[in-house]
Amino acid sequence: MSPANKSILRAVSRSFYLSIRFLPTRLREPVALGYLLARSTDTVADTATVPVKTRIETLRRLSETIQHGNVDRTAIVDSFVPLQTNPAERTLLQNLPGTWHWLNQMEPADRADVRAVLERITRGQMLDLERFPDPSEIRALETAADLDEYTYLVAGCVGEFWTRLCFRHVRGFADLSEEKMLALGQAYGMGLQLINVLRDAGTDLRAGRCYFPAQELTAAGITTAQIFREPEKFQPIYRNWIDKAERGLEAGMEYSHAIRNRRVRTATVLPALIGMRTIALLRKAGAEALEQNVKVPRREVRRMIFLLAISFASRKVIDDMVQGTTAWVAVDSGT
Repeated sequence: MSPANKSILRAVSRSFYLSIRFLPTRLREPVALGYLLARSTDTVADTATVPVKTRIETLRRLSETIQHGNVDRTAIVDSFVPLQTNPAERTLLQNLPGTWHWLNQMEPADRADVRAVLERITRGQMLDLERFPDPSEIRALETAADLDEYTYLVAGCVGEFWTRLCFRHVRGFADLSEEKMLALGQAYGMGLQLINVLRDAGTDLRAGRCYFPAQELTAAGITTAQIFREPEKFQPIYRNWIDKAERGLEAGMEYSHAIRNRRVRTATVLPALIGMRTIALLRKAGAEALEQNVKVPRREVRRMIFLLAISFASRKVIDDMVQGTTAWVAVDSGT
């Protein structure tokens, strides 16, 4: 990875950059590239000052370039660059030609996996824009299957991508079969994305996006417009999806436990630990979660990394962190 790409990666990520540092070099390269490409397409999808139809068309062209390289690469996102208020995201888009060059230099198997996961991610991003075209009108997904589809396309497929790379590049990667690890990785990724949905629910609702299924809202006798006015009525639905996210993280813990390489186990388990702590904060916030910016403090994330590092990702220490024993008590007390 070039110094420029490393700098961009550090600037546009938070916990991911902390995780990726633990990976062996051959694994770090395709994972980092996949992340930068996904962040690039996500930045295009989130540029709200550009009409939705233009964003969808730009994502389509970006996806085509990633898959085949047969579109004029230099002009695809030129109009998006000056619209970025975040300097890191502006640099990310400016650097896209270099990112595509990096992709073309990658070994064929890794390049194929990066392309496959980006095809699904961009499809999920375009689907999201199609489902929520007007921020002035709150729309809800119709069914739980729609939310499952979304979380798979933007995150569950990433768990599969990670698994394929690990089996290719890490000798004796796991105690479980590749088939089992693929299933666990998919569930893990979907659980992590569900946490994002839960954590950002208030912000998304204000932007016209309700990821909670209309069928469930109707059964509870509540509309999207009533969620803010009657948050307690909405809580059973919200808690059910917290439970599902937690099950996804439990799959992530099983996945992490099966990993033999301690460096890879550290990188893999850290998002699950952060996610479990986020779930605890969401449960504590209750109905107020829609009004709060629920996020695990940096000092707690640093403590997790410290505990993983000094224990060489000991399975027992990881279990203690999950179960709320000595390690978690230390985190919560700030000592």
